Amino acid sequence: MTEASQTLPKRKIAITIVVVFLYWVALYLFVPTLPVYVQSKVNDLAMVGVILSMYGLWQIFSRMPSGILSDWIGWRRPDILIGIALVGLGAWILAHAQNATGLLIGRSITGIGAGAWVPMVVLFTSLFPPKDVIKATAILSAVNSIGRIVGSASNGFLTSLGGYLLPFEVSVGASVLAIIALLLLSEKRHPPQKPSLRKLGVLFIRRDVLLPSLLSAILHYGDWAASFTFTPILAAQLGASDAMLSLLASLNLGMVLLGNAFSTAMSHRLGSKNLVVICFLMQSLGMAGAALAPSLLVVFLAQCVIGFAFGVGYPVLMGLSIEKVDHLEQNSAMGLHQSVYALGMFAGPWLSGILAKAIGIQPMFGIVAGCILVLGLLGQRVLKTRAEVLKQTGEILLMDQK
Repeated sequence: MTEASQTLPKRKIAITIVVVFLYWVALYLFVPTLPVYVQSKVNDLAMVGVILSMYGLWQIFSRMPSGILSDWIGWRRPDILIGIALVGLGAWILAHAQNATGLLIGRSITGIGAGAWVPMVVLFTSLFPPKDVIKATAILSAVNSIGRIVGSASNGFLTSLGGYLLPFEVSVGASVLAIIALLLLSEKRHPPQKPSLRKLGVLFIRRDVLLPSLLSAILHYGDWAASFTFTPILAAQLGASDAMLSLLASLNLGMVLLGNAFSTAMSHRLGSKNLVVICFLMQSLGMAGAALAPSLLVVFLAQCVIGFAFGVGYPVLMGLSIEKVDHLEQNSAMGLHQSVYALGMFAGPWLSGILAKAIGIQPMFGIVAGCILVLGLLGQRVLKTRAEVLKQTGEILLMDQK
């Protein structure tokens, strides 16, 4: 192998990291104050939940087609380009929305744009050997977390400088920069894979793909019910300023990054199944802390625990969902994974909003904590049992797919 060919993957990895970083900065620049911003225009907790849930809802419908389309044309860059452009457009609409309808449309468009995460993940993991898939997803999750931290941390300064609208406008600028960086990335086109309903059906019912996706949906439900919807509102009710809300989001995302690092360092020592147990135990603990929080300090601590739990579980479940899938079908498998966990991103704000309106924010956190603990540990047990069966039977499901 020549020196040029050795450095080429490193260059692609570096450019992809820049694109991913700017993409997540654009998506999260306005997130810390978004619940309060929406509540200032729509004074109803249930409607606030509905508007914020649009981000997850439209990912359900965008991420699966994104994965299938990428496999079909054998090219991931066009999907990524369109997704980044939609993030910028959605941010612009949110900034200028005057009512619930405008907010719904803007948040929906950013949700569609978030579908670009599917080809981004597969593009990045394709630059690594198959044995390093979970390592690659952990690295990319760390870049994801850093981008979200930078975006969220900038929110307080930008809001104090130019009000609620400035973070949206900077988000548009970050989207433009991400597009420019993407245009510098060359990509070798793969042979087109025409969609086959039979093959997709076999792929989608594979339990080694579906079970991690369902567990990730539970993990995302808790994260979006708390971190990006009702924890900021609870903090505001307890006297938090806009700058403190930005700090709350940044600490949460910083703990996500720490969880990513822990997951990467301990994956071989503890095993992926034990890491899944850890993430659900800690997420439930954080939600229970928010349910009982008497002060802002406890809310901040709860938010940190929830962030660490998400950081541990997210890359592991993402890697498990494509670990044993042929590289020609990984876009579709990742599309399935992200569409399924987007159900949690949608249902978290929506159902929790209805529950919070009926019984209050903190009692809602208590109920959600219990449900996540039971469902998460039960799902992990099924995942562990299935992994043992697959090992004993010589990966029968993979043979059936072929």
